[in-house]
Amino acid sequence: MKRCLGKFCEDTLYEGDALTLLPEIPGGSIDLIVTDPPFAIDFKAHRLNYNRTGSNVLEGYQEVPEAEYGDFTRQWILEAARVLSPTGSMYIFSGWNRLRDILEGIDAAGLTTVNHLIWKYQFGVFTKKKYVTSHYHILFVVKDPKHYTFNKIDHYPEDVWVINREYWKGRKKTPTKLPSELVKKILAYSSNPGDLVLDPFLGSGTVAVVAHDEGRHFLGFEVVPDYCDFARACVAGKAGKR
Repeated sequence: MKRCLGKFCEDTLYEGDALTLLPEIPGGSIDLIVTDPPFAIDFKAHRLNYNRTGSNVLEGYQEVPEAEYGDFTRQWILEAARVLSPTGSMYIFSGWNRLRDILEGIDAAGLTTVNHLIWKYQFGVFTKKKYVTSHYHILFVVKDPKHYTFNKIDHYPEDVWVINREYWKGRKKTPTKLPSELVKKILAYSSNPGDLVLDPFLGSGTVAVVAHDEGRHFLGFEVVPDYCDFARACVAGKAGKR
């Protein structure tokens, strides 16, 4: 039987706005948050981003206006901090453009940044008059800097991770998709089997799929209906193979 947290049940994905749904999660109930929020960079989801065929990219990507991004970021991180368990932690993906807002939101929520990780991938969007961006920032933050889960799976864990993006040739996908290998690494370090993992900006559902595969429970929110359906189908497909 699924455990429920207020109106939500674990191992379930919900369609809706994170700013509306996060306040309805009981405080202290989430072990780990892994999320790739909007970046406020006017991302065009239907361009040939990263050499992908535009017709295979699901439409509906919703960006946050630049003028609203600071308030948006502070609101969701404050709620994320509230729902984390006393020993909970969070990994936040960010581009360099709005990294300042993420860092300010972390500080405002009273969270502690343990590491500023760099995810280096194999290619970026073509540029003419500036360097090609081929990395993301990942902020590893915790509620209690003295008590949090960290499984030292490597003897010398470094803060730069070189992990390639995934190619889904000829298949539908959302415009931004985290590699499964990347999420699996985060879960291995910062969670244990049976823990509850939340992604309030679900996108393609990679966090939920990998959590399921790795024996963790999951909860996810996604504001775009087609993305939410896509993520549910991905999770259902994995569950059906067990």
